[in-house]
Amino acid sequence: MFVVYINHHLLGLGMAKGLKPSSSTVAIGFSVTETAPNTFTQSQTDLNLSPLDREVFVVLAINMDGSSPDAQAGINSAVAGMVTTTSQSAMQDLANSNLLARRSERIRAQGFVDGGVSFSEAALETPPATLEYIGIIATNDFFVGIEGTNCISPKTVTGKLYGYRAVASADIYAALVQSEVLSA
Repeated sequence: MFVVYINHHLLGLGMAKGLKPSSSTVAIGFSVTETAPNTFTQSQTDLNLSPLDREVFVVLAINMDGSSPDAQAGINSAVAGMVTTTSQSAMQDLANSNLLARRSERIRAQGFVDGGVSFSEAALETPPATLEYIGIIATNDFFVGIEGTNCISPKTVTGKLYGYRAVASADIYAALVQSEVLSA
């Protein structure tokens, strides 16, 4: 299991400048399964935000859990999952500005006669104690992607996205939407 967590003792809802909370903290579940083994697959989760009210979603934490790669003698395998603010056509890395969270689990077995050795990777290696939030979703939905490599069966990633709805001032809302859409 991979957890990105924000320390709430500093947060105090509404500390994100220019945003006024319009809900308490909510948890939104998500899940996506590959359509076929080793095939990038993405699902879309609607946040039901009101663009007329300049509503955004402030992401506080993301909890992701996913399938393990298939252990096969002599074959490297992997499973990667991600949460992004915009639709993607392939698995993204940390350089993508719309990436909120990513998890990766690998088995290195090339050259071994058994199933190899497993490695797990997760974003946010730096302690988040000074962050008020990990991202703001300005458009109406977020996307979850999954992709296996050298796996026998389709893989799944599930999780929860934690955050709150907020109303942005007109200038901040316009900047957030433009930044999110133009960086897609």
